[in-house]
Amino acid sequence: MTYHLLADLVLLLHAAFVAFAVFGGLLALRYPRMPWFHLPALAWGVAVESLDWICPLTPLENRLRRLGGEAGYDAGFVEHYIGMVLYPESLALELRYLLAIGLIAVNVAVYVMVALSRKKR
Repeated sequence: MTYHLLADLVLLLHAAFVAFAVFGGLLALRYPRMPWFHLPALAWGVAVESLDWICPLTPLENRLRRLGGEAGYDAGFVEHYIGMVLYPESLALELRYLLAIGLIAVNVAVYVMVALSRKKR
């Protein structure tokens, strides 16, 4: 039970990190120092998606699940939890590149908004 709970906590942390990497730039509209935290998270997210890396939270969650008697999963976090809902087949590397480009594009747009809003002040 403890391992299952710890694995679920890692899952929540992982989901929060992914959400922060995608949408964290919006926090810079309110908190001027947020880019110091968000840009490294964004860079990590882009690297994991485009370089076919495995985030260290994925093996940690899998290990905790296995210690708790559950089955782990072979794919990365995005492929397993998000990909299986959005895309019935596993994510091809080309699609992962597109996701990384989309991640960059969304955040460039957000940081342009941040710059424009600060310029008005």
